[in-house]
Amino acid sequence: MSFWLDSLGPIERRTALPGDRDADVAIVGGGYTGLWTAFYLARARPDLRIVVLEAEFCGFGASGRNGGWASGLFPVSEAALTRRFGADAAKAMHAALAGAVDEVGRAGIDCDYAKGGVISLIRTPGQLRRAPADRLDAARTRAICDATGVLGGVYSEHCAALHPGKLVRGLASAVEELGVTIHEGTRALSVTAGEVITDRGTVRAGTVVRALEGYTAELPGHRRDLAPVYSLMIATEPLPAAVWDRIGLRRRETFTDERRMIIYGQRTADDRLAFGGRGAPYHFGSRVRPEYDRVPAVFGKLRHTVQELFGIEVAVAARWGGPLGIPRDWMPSVGLRDGVAWAGGYVGDGVAATNLAGRTLTDLILGRESDLTRLPWVGHRSRRWEPEPLRWLGINGGLQGAALLDALDR
Repeated sequence: MSFWLDSLGPIERRTALPGDRDADVAIVGGGYTGLWTAFYLARARPDLRIVVLEAEFCGFGASGRNGGWASGLFPVSEAALTRRFGADAAKAMHAALAGAVDEVGRAGIDCDYAKGGVISLIRTPGQLRRAPADRLDAARTRAICDATGVLGGVYSEHCAALHPGKLVRGLASAVEELGVTIHEGTRALSVTAGEVITDRGTVRAGTVVRALEGYTAELPGHRRDLAPVYSLMIATEPLPAAVWDRIGLRRRETFTDERRMIIYGQRTADDRLAFGGRGAPYHFGSRVRPEYDRVPAVFGKLRHTVQELFGIEVAVAARWGGPLGIPRDWMPSVGLRDGVAWAGGYVGDGVAATNLAGRTLTDLILGRESDLTRLPWVGHRSRRWEPEPLRWLGINGGLQGAALLDALDR
């Protein structure tokens, strides 16, 4: 599945839904979004009957395969949010995400959490021209992360490195301790107001929460809501202390660079480099298949990029991938309408955003007005993706365009 999940040993699946049942809240999806929602709902209202339904096992999707960044990053820039919603709303959105980074750490789940921030390396003249005025110079950047060809960097404190598998499995155990029922091996076939029809029975509930992220497109009627785009990762064998003395990342800062084709990495708690990036193709019809998790050519590029970044040879211990959910306008959303709640579209920055989404959904479901329910992503509806073949042409054309621009930068 992933280095993160494999490192935890064999997974014992929870029991499937034994048949029809009633609940107060039925949550479809056993990833971060669904589990954080169950966590905060159960803490606020222990009397609620909350059921989580998961097709495979908790953490099967992006929650168990991501890069381990709990970041305050948002796919839509503050400037774009300001143009659309106003300056106050944009600042509130980014402040809430920054606070979510700390909230994940305060949850008390053992997940190798280390808030060292994130450094984005500037490594070409083109990247330097696009960089903000408050960037770090080359010397200060290398003091954090001594990569090759560094011309400067952009640093933010609002990011923590963590072990995604430990977080999602620990969170699942925590919600069970709060009295929430989790049924794994239970696939939702239909999600509508008042009920979830699964391959194991029907759950009738006053509120239904859809929390499927990259797998949303597999649900009838939602094929064009979120595009499942794949991101792939590798993890090295543990690197020697002498190598880390040179590279740095002493506070386990996460790292990326200013290229357009996104890359992301972290120093793990056991001194590996976990490194990933986009570049795998979008598949026609928003198809999601296990074989799409592994693209040898992309794995080869990831290994080459790590070696080029740090000037070292690395032994790769694990390779994996999976889909993330991208809305047409790159704007994540949270909402509740006519008994059906939803959250998602994080564009790969969901580890902290899901925590914020879970707390926001809790307030919405309980009918509580708060600063969270007034954030600009609440109730937002993205335009649907174009029908095929336009969707396939547009997304893959965008990926190729980003790669071309990066090549021109170099």
